[in-house]
Amino acid sequence: MRKSYKFRLSPNHEQEEKMFFTLNRCRELYNAALSERRDSYKYTGKGVSYYDQKKDLPEIKELREEYNDIHSQVLQDVMVRVERGMKSFFRRVKNGETPGYPRFQGRNRYDSFTYPQGGYTLSEKHVTLSKIGKVRVKLHRAIEGDIKTATVKRETDQWYIVFSCEVEQPDPLPESQSELGIDLGITHFAALSDGTFIDSPRFFRKAHKDLKRKQRHLSRCKRGSHRREKARQQVSKAHRKVKNQRRDFHFKEAKKLVAQHQVIVFEALELTNLTKHAKPKQDEETGEYLPNGASAKSGLTKSILDAGLGQFVQIVTFKAANAGRQVYTIDPKYTSQVCSACGVKGQKKDVSMRVHTCTACGIVLDRDTNAASNIHLAWKMPTYWNAVRGAARQCVEAPSF
Repeated sequence: MRKSYKFRLSPNHEQEEKMFFTLNRCRELYNAALSERRDSYKYTGKGVSYYDQKKDLPEIKELREEYNDIHSQVLQDVMVRVERGMKSFFRRVKNGETPGYPRFQGRNRYDSFTYPQGGYTLSEKHVTLSKIGKVRVKLHRAIEGDIKTATVKRETDQWYIVFSCEVEQPDPLPESQSELGIDLGITHFAALSDGTFIDSPRFFRKAHKDLKRKQRHLSRCKRGSHRREKARQQVSKAHRKVKNQRRDFHFKEAKKLVAQHQVIVFEALELTNLTKHAKPKQDEETGEYLPNGASAKSGLTKSILDAGLGQFVQIVTFKAANAGRQVYTIDPKYTSQVCSACGVKGQKKDVSMRVHTCTACGIVLDRDTNAASNIHLAWKMPTYWNAVRGAARQCVEAPSF
């Protein structure tokens, strides 16, 4: 299996200039290769393969001598990135998804270059990068396995190196008998089927006032000026802090869950649908636009994205695979309406209704706890749950007289 290790670099002024030089030349090469593929198909009806572009690199070095100051495998990896982007584009087209043709990269978007096989040497406090030099690195933890690739990455004003290593599958944790259903949300970050909650930290909401002030200052700066670049970096730093806080929170909570439970069951989230913009409404007679709740939907979308639910599920899945645990997802339909105690379907709940009260058995539960219990039940007893859902569906679809 592959595992990545990310460390902070501390280059001097000369080394940083070489890194910027490498980034800019790689970006130019990427855009040129992408343009060649597009133009070739446009005028000849035939594409250009990765191997054709790779064979052109020696000729490019003869025409552009500055590319001789960049390690050859770094340039080859640029062509690999173009090939990967095109393959992903054609895969999306084939599957009927939004195609998303690979875009040309601006100087603030292309932020890394990779040594795929060699060109780097790691010591105790330094990493020697070919054509760049001996750069100080902070190895805050031991590297396991065999290093396969090294990627130098720039994040705002900081440089990092990411080692992708091939490691052996770790020993699984001692088996646990605990099983858990989890309902992810906004009021609580997660409601667990055992009745406990994980509170939502709302990092973006807490930083929103500061972000808004910095973004407003950025919008007032003249384009192309040094002041605008400084303001852009301040905004980027603020977003980076929120991202790091959220990721740290996700990893810590994921570690706790995986350490305690053998089976973890999530609802299958459709985040694309949850975060869609509200559709406009028009009056059929006058053609005027009517209130459509866009403001409330915008706030809800912001809270969903602030929680980072998709990233959390991904991290839990990764940690569970390493620990010998199992993670499952189930269809969440009717999990909020059906009573987890007796299986009777109640009324449809809007977002403001936070308590589940069953008219059949009289149980009173938090709405999210009830949903989490049903999520666990749907995995543990699928036949029973399908029967419950079928009865609930018949109640919904039955004609009214």
